[in-house]
Amino acid sequence: MAVFTYTALNKGGALTNGDITAQDRADAFRRLDRNGLQPVSLQPKDEGGAAPNAKAAKAPEKATPEAKSAKEAPKAEAAKGKAGDAEKPKAGVPQGPVKLKRGDVILFTEELSDLLAAGLQLEPALRIMESRDELSGVKDVTTILRSRIRDGASFSQSLKVASPNFGELYCNLAAAGEISGALPKILRRQSEYLLSVQALTNKVTVAMIYPVCLMIAGFAVSILFVSYLIPQLTQLLKSMGKELPFAAKAIMGVGDFAMSYWWAIAMVIGLAVWSFQRITTSPTYREPWDRTKLTLPFFGPLISQRFFVQFLETLSNLVGNGLPLLRALELTRDATVNRHLKGLTTKVIAMVGEGGSLSRSLRKVGFFPSLLTDMITVGEQTGDLEHSLERTAMRYEKELQKTIDRGTAMVTPLIIFVMAIIVGTMAYLMVSVILQSVTSIKR
Repeated sequence: MAVFTYTALNKGGALTNGDITAQDRADAFRRLDRNGLQPVSLQPKDEGGAAPNAKAAKAPEKATPEAKSAKEAPKAEAAKGKAGDAEKPKAGVPQGPVKLKRGDVILFTEELSDLLAAGLQLEPALRIMESRDELSGVKDVTTILRSRIRDGASFSQSLKVASPNFGELYCNLAAAGEISGALPKILRRQSEYLLSVQALTNKVTVAMIYPVCLMIAGFAVSILFVSYLIPQLTQLLKSMGKELPFAAKAIMGVGDFAMSYWWAIAMVIGLAVWSFQRITTSPTYREPWDRTKLTLPFFGPLISQRFFVQFLETLSNLVGNGLPLLRALELTRDATVNRHLKGLTTKVIAMVGEGGSLSRSLRKVGFFPSLLTDMITVGEQTGDLEHSLERTAMRYEKELQKTIDRGTAMVTPLIIFVMAIIVGTMAYLMVSVILQSVTSIKR
């Protein structure tokens, strides 16, 4: 048995301090819960001062084998009991990872960041969230997180076990927040990022309604021509002994092939998608693919600007909470998902570790814009690196929002333009078939 010193909230909301004897930290939490206390902090009690006095008061005494056996028997029984408890799953705790929707992840992040920003510790904040009935899947995730944290696990590691929907970036940022003490700020930033992604998805979905309707109408007209009108003209021309026009043969050939081998086409497309996903996620090709993504039109600048914002915000929070610059850069690198960008950050860390300044190291890498490095240089010269990083992050966040707005504004006309070309081409071919057929009939 061990003794723990606790600070907890009683039923009236007042803080109370005391000691509690329990088998381990998790058992201490359970005992406090049974006593109606909500733990704020729980630490093992240092009993080093009492032990020497007790030993001095007692004369040295040789223990007999019988006495040793009598003393070790209860310890063995207690150890067996602990092992048995560890093998049994805890009652009331959901087992296995829980799948969450994007809205549930946003709700969880917002709720937890608000509670932590209000001054609550992590375990009491999770307990409040767990007590709410309307959180559905979030409630199960919160139960798993609280149970693991009470057993001594870290928040970031518990997130990976609780649900796969948090993602690598989310868990890495949470780990950086735990170490730096800036978990509320980082969770708030993450919730804002998730909300912006959701808003972008909703905006693109709304913008796609008209083009999708146009696409469906175009394909419906094409299927009508290929499956009904062209065969009728074909039968008419054959009955008159006329040769089919080339456009009619091409359309009929494509239609017959699609109708006969649709399953093969579906298999080829599915195999291509599966192969592409496996190749781009494999350790060998993931870094080249991450580098290629940065060169794609529209998506490349979007990924780069998002990285700049995340890099600057995370580094600002870590430096502002007292972490050395080198350690803050290491945590920022761990929070980066893109392997190519992570490699560039590793180069920056090596240069800073050799005594170089942050701005000069970023310039030598060559990927970071000159405006970003110039603003960081000002912060280094004035001794206010934290606020300089924060101001730079805000500037690039505005640039990111402008890029997103331009992209969403271009989605609708771009898709309409592409569909107009496709439908126009199909209509031209079909009208050509009809005109050639009419000409053949007149002859």
